[in-house]
Amino acid sequence: MKAKERETLRNHSPGELRAELSQTREKLFRLKFKHGVAPAKNPMELRNLRRHAARLETWIQEKRTAAAAQAPRKS
Repeated sequence: MKAKERETLRNHSPGELRAELSQTREKLFRLKFKHGVAPAKNPMELRNLRRHAARLETWIQEKRTAAAAQAPRKS
């Protein structure tokens, strides 16, 4: 994933990021299953999908933390 793509994806809403995360996890699941049966044509794709999922989870968490910090606290 290129830097520009990362920046545009990072600016998406948390809901859009969650949707992208579920799609990425589904792709990863299918690729792992195929790789278990027969070697994948590009085994690096497993690593790339795993890292992309981790990146998405990080961005979702960052947005959740920022929203919590901005919300007024109850005393």
